[in-house]
Amino acid sequence: MMAAIRSAQLGQEVSLIEKNSLPGRKLLLSGKGRCNLTNACDLNSFISRFNSGGQFLRDAFKIFFTRDLMRFFEERGLRLKVERQLRVFPESDRSASILEILEKELRLLKVKTFFNCQIRDILVRNGRVEALVTSRGENIPADRVILATGGASYKFTGSTGEGFAIAEKLGHRIIGLQPGLVPFLTKERYAGLEGLTLRNIRLKFSSGKKKIVSEIGELLFTGSGVSGPLVLSLSSRLSGLLENNALLRMEIDLKPALTPEQIDARLLREFSRESKKSIRNLMKLLLPASLAETLLKIAGIDLQKRANQVTQAERIKLAAMLKAFPLEIKGSAPLEEAMVTRGGVCLKQINPRTMESRLVKGLYFAGEMIDADADTGGFNLQAAFSTGYLAGQSASS
Repeated sequence: MMAAIRSAQLGQEVSLIEKNSLPGRKLLLSGKGRCNLTNACDLNSFISRFNSGGQFLRDAFKIFFTRDLMRFFEERGLRLKVERQLRVFPESDRSASILEILEKELRLLKVKTFFNCQIRDILVRNGRVEALVTSRGENIPADRVILATGGASYKFTGSTGEGFAIAEKLGHRIIGLQPGLVPFLTKERYAGLEGLTLRNIRLKFSSGKKKIVSEIGELLFTGSGVSGPLVLSLSSRLSGLLENNALLRMEIDLKPALTPEQIDARLLREFSRESKKSIRNLMKLLLPASLAETLLKIAGIDLQKRANQVTQAERIKLAAMLKAFPLEIKGSAPLEEAMVTRGGVCLKQINPRTMESRLVKGLYFAGEMIDADADTGGFNLQAAFSTGYLAGQSASS
């Protein structure tokens, strides 16, 4: 949509081919339906949040970056807000607000849209784009084509990866597709923890001599493992540690602001002050009830035991578990459940200043088609808008 808008702004006759009956299905899901459309950090900090392709995108960001995107929507009447970690959302907290602006702009610029229409192939003659072949069996003449079909995750939104097949058929190398921003599966299944969100915690991952420590943030227990911002943001880096069936351990620091000694001192105070209270009820003062019970069971401590009956060894074990609640990661959720697709069209075959293919004249790439992916926080969506804008502008020159 952004590519079509920019091309039309520059006076081109533009057609938008959409396989769904409506545009923006994946956009509506972003930011849990609130649409975290970008991040307000500086350019270098922004690029540092990419797992791959960050430097490649620098040219696109110089042309159309955070402030440009925010201005685009604000000038069209949409109020935005900046939340913690500089994440930008519409004030309405509705992804639909973003989509409505884009659809309105497409109509104003008279972009011709074909719905329920899928591209089967791109015809090339003498190394240059000539036409599109659609699922309707018709050819649409086009001397410039922007391929922005998305990745291969959340297939129900239409992102089934056919764009990669088309690009590969035209000679492009596709870097292996993998899940990015994806939940992890754990060996342990604690039914009582499913749906529980932990805030202000830190994660520590280790595999052999390799260790990764997260920032302080949130984690969500799922029916099959763990998810949430901290897990999703680190998932691309962690995927490498899971290769070759390596053992990946995770420890949750439930009290990152306290040292083990401070936790032990606090437990000692609580046990002394509430000596008649059951350890089960006492631990609920420190943790959510379901987690308190799970932690005690793992530690092998009777939930009904009174605080004054807890031994020094048991108290020290509890203190240690508050700093390192253990889980074993056995893998990641499949690509279908990933928020973004890692991999895509090889960056060496795309001109970063224009987004044009180095192999086929008149063919441009944008968005998740490109081998670039980042953390959560608005970075991936900004990359989509920026590459779409640059591709639309380049294709119109």
